[in-house]
Amino acid sequence: MAVCPVLSVQPTRALVDEKFQIVVRNLHPKQEVTVHSLHHSEDKDYWEAFGHYTSDENGTVTVMEDASRGGTYTGTEPMGLLWSLRPIPGSRHGLRMRKRNVLSPMVVNISVYKGHMNQGFSEEAALATVVTERWYLAPGVQRVDIREQGVKGTLFIPPGPGPFPAVLDMWGGGGGLVEYRAALLASHGFVALALEYLTPNKKRTLDIETRYFETAYHILQSLPQVSSDRVAVLGLSFGASVTLTLAAYSKTAKPRCCVCISGSHVHPVNKTLFEIFQLMNQSLAKSRIDENNHVIWRDVILPIPTEPDLKVDVGKIKCPLLVVIAQDDQNWATVESTEDMEQIMERSGNRHLLTVLSYPDAGHLIEPPYTPHIRFSNFITHFNGEKVIMLWGGQTKPHADAQEDAWEKILLFLQKHLYQDIPPEAKL
Repeated sequence: MAVCPVLSVQPTRALVDEKFQIVVRNLHPKQEVTVHSLHHSEDKDYWEAFGHYTSDENGTVTVMEDASRGGTYTGTEPMGLLWSLRPIPGSRHGLRMRKRNVLSPMVVNISVYKGHMNQGFSEEAALATVVTERWYLAPGVQRVDIREQGVKGTLFIPPGPGPFPAVLDMWGGGGGLVEYRAALLASHGFVALALEYLTPNKKRTLDIETRYFETAYHILQSLPQVSSDRVAVLGLSFGASVTLTLAAYSKTAKPRCCVCISGSHVHPVNKTLFEIFQLMNQSLAKSRIDENNHVIWRDVILPIPTEPDLKVDVGKIKCPLLVVIAQDDQNWATVESTEDMEQIMERSGNRHLLTVLSYPDAGHLIEPPYTPHIRFSNFITHFNGEKVIMLWGGQTKPHADAQEDAWEKILLFLQKHLYQDIPPEAKL
């Protein structure tokens, strides 16, 4: 009697930054199979990844230990079926996978097929399939809408009595209210506020200045579930520039530590967002278009200005600062910016507060682990509402490695400065 292959995925329900183990049993010895993942996104697009394996003498494939010989990834890659996900052939151009509704999981079908396949998966019958769920939101984490004192955002609160350390979480120039990183931070024990500051409502965006971010900080700080002296600020891209501005200049928001991902200190001082965008719009003439019609912005802030009113004086920062940069960032000149920041902080005597993580062949969009690498995607500029294909940079495997390493070190940094390094008086 024929024995059916058995596919095991453990755990089938997990946080997005947790590894899973995939094992295929009951195959013939030395049988060639393709292990395939398929995700139907909230935008109704299909994404897939796959690896080519050969079973051992016992008829078993163990993805955590065995090497893929082909497919969307090669080598021993336990999570390759997630980080190498890509739109299926024939999909719309310029896609980026982002979770909008964190109250539902990312559902991924893991299947095993006979032979080494590269296409036509939907036309073949799988030998076995397991449905898995990947969550940004751990059980018990609360999600609360914040609409207060003109501030708009979403709050995530871990289960338990608290009080907890907190993180103000800001994304970049793409705008909107992006919740998934804050949800994941709360799943790791931090109260997190995902802050919206660039909105489709142009008038509201243009009026925003530093006071808006200070108000958001104080709303977070004053929550009964939050330890008021253990608040950090985390920003990506434009959000990193806002983070540095708060840390350097705010008289009222005093973060315990800050994390800046793929950002720059080149950011006009004492300006509203409207004025900043006006200045940036004037520099867009320095942007480039590559042979694929992808827009490259990294030259917009080059050369790094010497005028003090065009960049944040990071020499004034008094808290630990973690800077995460990608060496193939094609969107913003983060490598050159970080070199200038190091020099400023060296001269000012606060270089010891700065930790830099720099990743070769990674691109601008350093996201939580196992997020598919997106080298370019559709983007609507806030300067003029123009839709372009933005080049972010990076190569898939090094970028995936960077995301995994950076996230682990970001969590360790936050735990160290928000949980462990508490002055004696704060522990009483």
